[in-house]
Amino acid sequence: MEELQRALENRGLTVSNLPDKGRSLFTTRDFSPGEVIILQEPYVCVPNNSPAESRCDACFQSSNLKKCSACQVVYYCCSSCQSEWKLHHLECEALSKLQKERRMAVTPSIRLMLKLYLRTKLQAEKIIPSAAVDNYKLVEALVAHMSEIDEKQLVLYAQMANLVSLILQWPDINIKEIAENFSKLACNAHTICDSELRPLGTGLYPVVSIINHSCLPNSVLLFEGRSAVVRAVQYIPKGAEVLISYIETAGSTMTRQKALKEQYHFTCTCPRCIKVGQYDDIQESASLEGYRCKDKGCSGFLIRQPDGDGFVCQQCGLVRSKEEIRKIASELKSLSDKAPISTSSCDYQEAISGHKAIETLQKKLYHPFSISLMQTWEKLLKISMELEDWNEALAYCRLTIPVYQRVYLGCHPLLGLQYYTCGKLEWLLGDTENTVKSLTKAVDILRITHGTSTPFMKDLLMRLEEARAEASYKLSSEE
Repeated sequence: MEELQRALENRGLTVSNLPDKGRSLFTTRDFSPGEVIILQEPYVCVPNNSPAESRCDACFQSSNLKKCSACQVVYYCCSSCQSEWKLHHLECEALSKLQKERRMAVTPSIRLMLKLYLRTKLQAEKIIPSAAVDNYKLVEALVAHMSEIDEKQLVLYAQMANLVSLILQWPDINIKEIAENFSKLACNAHTICDSELRPLGTGLYPVVSIINHSCLPNSVLLFEGRSAVVRAVQYIPKGAEVLISYIETAGSTMTRQKALKEQYHFTCTCPRCIKVGQYDDIQESASLEGYRCKDKGCSGFLIRQPDGDGFVCQQCGLVRSKEEIRKIASELKSLSDKAPISTSSCDYQEAISGHKAIETLQKKLYHPFSISLMQTWEKLLKISMELEDWNEALAYCRLTIPVYQRVYLGCHPLLGLQYYTCGKLEWLLGDTENTVKSLTKAVDILRITHGTSTPFMKDLLMRLEEARAEASYKLSSEE
C-alpha cells in the first residue's frame, strides 16, 4: 500500500479506507472536466474471440491475423504484437498439452485466469518487471465477496479452478485461491470497449478497481486500445472521491440497485439512490419503466391506485384499468417472444416489420420516455442502417435523443455517441446544417469523455470541420 500511495501521489491521487466502502480513490489536487485522472495498462486481458470474429491477443485488432501455429488458440496481427511472447510462451505450452477439442473449448475467463497466474510467475522470477501499480499484491487486495455468493456459483468457480489447475499442472497450486480469484474477476474485471463502446475483450485493472461506483459519477472509464483511461466529466476539487459507474444507469433506482446487488454485492447510497421513495424518484421510475396516460396528449406518469384496480395519471387524473394494461402487455409479450433476438440469421424486412409492431403496442402502453420503447427504437435504427434506409434510421435516431438526454445525466459518452450517429446520418442525407449541430453536440461531450488525441476523435473533429466548411460554402452560394 505504501508503494502504491507513493506512485499515486505523483498523479494527484491517494487511497483511503472508508467504513462502508473499503479502499477508495481520492484526489489530492483539483481535476478539470476532460482531464485524465488515471491511465492503467491491464494486469491481464483477453479478447472476446468467437467463431464469427477473432482478435489479436495484444492489440485486439481484427485484421491481418495469424494464428499461433502451436496452440491454435491465440492470434497476432503483427510481429510487434507477437513480441509479447514471454507470457504466451508459457500459456502456449500449457494449452498445447490439451486435446484439440478441449483446447478450443477454453473460454476467455479460463484464459484470463491462466494469464493471471503465468504473469505472476514471470514477475516473481524477474523475467518481466513489476511495479507499484502492476503486481500480484494488488490483485490479492481485491474484494472477492465469497461469503455472499450462492452455492451454485461457488461450485462453478471450483470446477473452473480445477480446470485451470489441470491445464497448468503446477504441483503446489492452490485451487481454493483460484476459485476466489474467479470471484474477484467477476466483481473487478472490466469489459474493454472501443471508442464507440463496442465490447472487444476483458481486462483486470487492479488500481482502477479501487474506484467506487456512483449512479451520478464525476468520472468516466473508457479505453484507448487496451489502456484503461479514467477522465473527469466535471470539476473535481481536491479531497473529493473519484467515482465511476459500474452499470448501465438508464433505469429506475430499483433496477439499478438490483443490478449492483447481483453482480457487485452492495447497495448504492449515491445522491441519486438515496432519493428512493421520494416524489422525484417515483416520477423518474414511472416514466422510465411505467405506463402512459390514457390521454395521448398528456405526458403525465401513472401510479398504481391504492385499491390496486388501476393506475391513475398524476397530471390529469385519468385512470387506466388493470385489465386494459394487462391485455396490451399480453399482446406485447406474444409479439416480443416471436421477434428475432438477432438479425444476423433472419430477413431484415421481417425483423423491421416485427419490431414496428412491437413499437406500436409499446406506444399504447408505455410512457414516451420508456426505456423499453427506446430499446425498440435502437433495434429499428440498427436494422434500418443495415438496410441502408438512412431516412428511416435518422428518424429513429432522433426519437432516441430526448430519452438519452433524460436517462444519461450530465456528460455521458452514450449521449455524445448518439449525437455522433445522428450527425453521420444527416451528413449522408445532405443535411449539412443539422450535421453541424449534431456533430458539435457530440464533440462538446466526447472531447471530455474521450479526449482529443485518439484516432476516433481526430476523425470526428475532421468530420465537423468538413461539415462546417460545406455549410459555409452553401450559405455563401445562396447569398
